[in-house]
Order: sequence, then structure tokens, then C-alpha cells
Amino acid sequence: MSHTAQNAAETARTQNAPRPRGKSTLTAGQMPSWVWLAVLAGALVLGAGIVALMGGGDFNIVGWLIISAILYVLGMYITTRVMENRRKATDGLWRNLVWAAFIIALIPLVAVIWSVLANGLSTLIANPHLLWEDMGGAAGGDVKFMREGGVGPIAGGFGHALVGTLMITLFAALISVPIGLLTSIFLVEYSRGGWFSRAITFFVDVMTGIPSIVAGLFAFALMELVITTFIGDTPRHLQMVKMGFTASVALSVLMIPVVVRSTEEMLRVVPNELREASYALGVRKWRTITKIVIPTAISGIASGITLAIARVAGETAPILVTAGFVANFNWNVFDDMMTALPVYIYRQMIFPSAAQAPDPSIDRAWAAALMLILIVMALNLIARIIAKAFAPKKTGR
Repeated sequence: MSHTAQNAAETARTQNAPRPRGKSTLTAGQMPSWVWLAVLAGALVLGAGIVALMGGGDFNIVGWLIISAILYVLGMYITTRVMENRRKATDGLWRNLVWAAFIIALIPLVAVIWSVLANGLSTLIANPHLLWEDMGGAAGGDVKFMREGGVGPIAGGFGHALVGTLMITLFAALISVPIGLLTSIFLVEYSRGGWFSRAITFFVDVMTGIPSIVAGLFAFALMELVITTFIGDTPRHLQMVKMGFTASVALSVLMIPVVVRSTEEMLRVVPNELREASYALGVRKWRTITKIVIPTAISGIASGITLAIARVAGETAPILVTAGFVANFNWNVFDDMMTALPVYIYRQMIFPSAAQAPDPSIDRAWAAALMLILIVMALNLIARIIAKAFAPKKTGR
């Protein structure tokens, strides 16, 4: 019998062989869908036993979860290796490790949000006046609150800190957005990769990583130089350095590189064909940039600017150095000191309004922290809405 005939006979014998009952050839060699539940249950039980033995009677929930996760990953690898094959076991191992890394990265975020909600939400609900009152006369109210055993509303509020955060961040954006946008337009549209554009890119990258306290010291020194040069150098004039506008300058130092990098990337995404079509129609370069390039990239530019504002809204060190701390409302960024929410939280935690009654200050700090998180979350949500609203619409023919 020839080799071809032998192959044909073997194929016919394989096709005519009886198939195992209850199992399809498509699912042969695969684990049942319930295996991971069994491995997870075994890992939890075994992890609980290990923690109980190691703790000497004290049960540590965090240690139990960590040991159970390790046992689950190892158990799934061994089970898949035995029931299926090495390739699927290795693939499952790395998939479980990726999920574990994701959960580990998510734990601090969830813990922070939970802590702030647990400590600040009840205070804010019971004392809504914290949103619009300042700290004038709050020390006496704190002492009375503690003497009465924590009965009644908490005195004071952080309304002046909300105003300070709003005004300082607004002026920082007014400084940063035009400078960052024009710098990005120069780098993308006018520079030819020369030494000047490379130097700008280098210094923007360096500014992205500078500590925030350095930005605060720079703004303080700059405003001190301006005031002593053009106004005067008396102690009263030097006291003018600490104001809201100085804090805005400090935040703009941190904000400009973020705006430059995000806007530059968005402008580079715009196809060159659009520019060339505009030039072919005789449109000038500046008009092409304002009418074609920027409207096309406005979605990414707007979201990048909003994220940059959210990034600087929670800064503490530069505002503490440049704007100081006051207990009353101040709407004028060019006159006297201002208070921002991060500085207010820091002061309430470290220096309570009444040293003999620190609990109301701690409650106010948690409520202000919750409000700051809500502001940052709202800015990120606005960035997503802007990106979706200004994104190029898909149209059919």
C-alpha cells in the first residue's frame, strides 16, 4: 500500500471513530467555566488559615487579601497548566498579574475618596453654611462648641477660600493660556527645528518637572523685584508682595508647560493636507492657523487647558509662600493676602482656630478637602465634555 493510501485510510479511521459523549470537539481540552471560582474559594480559605497561624489569634484582613491573591494567581497557573497547556497557563498568569496591578493602583484612589467622603460629607451636610462663611470670630465659636459637648453648628467656614481659589486660578489661566498657546503655535507652525525651538522644548520639559515650591519662590522674588523697582522698598511696600496675583504668577509657571505640551501635540495631529489646501487657495499663514488649524484641534486644546487648570488648583506650597493666609473675604487679587482651599486645609489641620478645641477645625478641613476634590473632578468632567463637544463630527457623503 502506498503512502497516500495509508494517509487516506488513517483519515477515514479518525473521522469514523466514535466521539466522546457529552463533550464537543470545540471545547475539548478546555477548563470548565467554574474552575476559577473553585480556585478562588480555595485561595481564600487557605489564605485565612495562613493568616490565622501567622497572627497568633489576630486576624489581619489586609494580609488575608494579599496572601489570598498570591495563592489565587499561583493556583490558576498550576490548574491551567495541568488541565490545558503551558501557553494558556502563561497567558492567564500575565493577565492575572495585570489585573492585580490595576487593583493595587486603584486601592489608594478608592481609599482617599472613601476617607474624604466619610469624614467630610456629614460635616458639610450638617453645616452647609461652611460654603459661604469665612473664619471671622470662629475661635470663640469653637470653644463654645466644645464646651457644649459638640452640639450645634460649627462656627466659621471656607467661603473666603473658595473665592481665593477661584480668583487665583482664574488669573493664572489668563496668564498661562495665551503664552502657552502662542508658544505652541510657534513651535509647530513657524519653527524649522532650529536651535531656538529646541531650546524652548528643552526648557518646557524642564519646567514640567520643577517642584511647586520653586515656582512659588520664583514668583515671590519676581514680584518683590517689580515692587521695589517701580513702587518702593519700604516694609509696607514689601508686604504688598504677598497677594493673590503673586500666587497666580506662581501657578502660571506650573501651568504654562502643561498647556504648551498638550497644545503642541494637538496642533501636530492636524493633517498637513488642510494647511496645504488653504495655502493653495491663497490664504495667508496667520489666517490658516486661526481659521483651519486651531478650530480643527480645539477639542484637544480645550481639554488640555482644563486639565492644566485642575492640576494647579490643588497646589499648596506656592500659594502658601505667595498669597499667605487671611480669615476674611478678599476679592481683589492685587491687594492684600488671599486664602485658597489647599492652604485653608493645611492651616486648619496644623494650626486649629482654637488650640483648646481642635475638633471643629479638623471637621472644617475634611469638608474643605471634599469640596476641593469635587472641584477637581468637575474640571476633569468639563474637560471630557469639551473634548466630546468640539470633536470633529463624522459625516457621510
